[in-house]
Amino acid sequence: MLIERIEAKWIDLFADVFRQCAVQAGDAVAILAESQSRPVLVELADLAAQRIGARPFRLIVPTPPLATLVPVRSTGASDALQRLVPVLAALKASPFVVDLTVEGLLHAVELPEILGAGVRVLMVSNEHPEILERTKPDPALEPKVRAGMRLLKAAQSMRVTSAVGTDLAISLQGARVGGGWGTTTKPGTITHWPGGLCLAFPAKGSVRGVLVMQPGDVNLTFKQYLRDTVRLTIADDFVTAIDGAGVDAELMRGYLESWGDREAYAVSHVGWGMNPLARWDALAFYDKRDCNGTELRAFAGNFLYSTGANEVAGRHTLGHFDLPLRACTVALDGRVVVRDGVLQGDLA
Repeated sequence: MLIERIEAKWIDLFADVFRQCAVQAGDAVAILAESQSRPVLVELADLAAQRIGARPFRLIVPTPPLATLVPVRSTGASDALQRLVPVLAALKASPFVVDLTVEGLLHAVELPEILGAGVRVLMVSNEHPEILERTKPDPALEPKVRAGMRLLKAAQSMRVTSAVGTDLAISLQGARVGGGWGTTTKPGTITHWPGGLCLAFPAKGSVRGVLVMQPGDVNLTFKQYLRDTVRLTIADDFVTAIDGAGVDAELMRGYLESWGDREAYAVSHVGWGMNPLARWDALAFYDKRDCNGTELRAFAGNFLYSTGANEVAGRHTLGHFDLPLRACTVALDGRVVVRDGVLQGDLA
């Protein structure tokens, strides 16, 4: 286990990222945390804001009681705010919010109201600072992610294939396209660090085919590499079969069944990783408590398939899987943007 303490280099790191988010001397900076947040991140955010002359203040709320007895991890759907009006008012009044909640505000019910007030939100993943240091946002990544998002927005279809049998057909008509590179300067937007993703939330009834996960692919909800081959059959957005003889398939079947919610089996989002600083092998170096797995969503060339909530399709559930796959080929309207796990053209 790594030691969590204040390091001068990490204050510098946070200060530089805040500057990339257009934080200036005199700006109010809201540091949002909960009682189960990682304390070192709260301290680093506060000290970094002060270092650049900004005016930080802390909003720390109690971590609420569990809403379910099923473990929930890495959803980006924090329920820490509990629609608490004074806290929402303070967040909406601050031009910049550092989100240090355990799960993050990305899919929180309060986020639209916060962004609607013109707030910029930096969601810092619940990671040990060393991981954040290695994946510090690089300004050179922004134009590449933007280029990928433009390709997604212009496309009508995505096809994903692999040598081990993956063959997914995805309609992008009516999809909502997103992406991030780890910083934000535009009012009313949110980004997350580590960043580097291009993704789409497909409309209802848009995904069908087969997804084959092989050893070395990742189940980020469990924070582990697969040891066995797992084959998912997908019809009209929903996983209808999970085939595989090993423990990986058993774990996936058991977790999805535990929700008692059909929508946990449906697609949430699809996309690919863009960040050359993010490493596929990173999970091998950290205890589970030291990492949140966000880095592995973003490693360059992975195909990310996620199950769970999808507002575009009108589906809401806490059950969630993030599944980064290696060695896939991703094509948009026949144009290959990722070939065998390697970014192509202007995206490389």
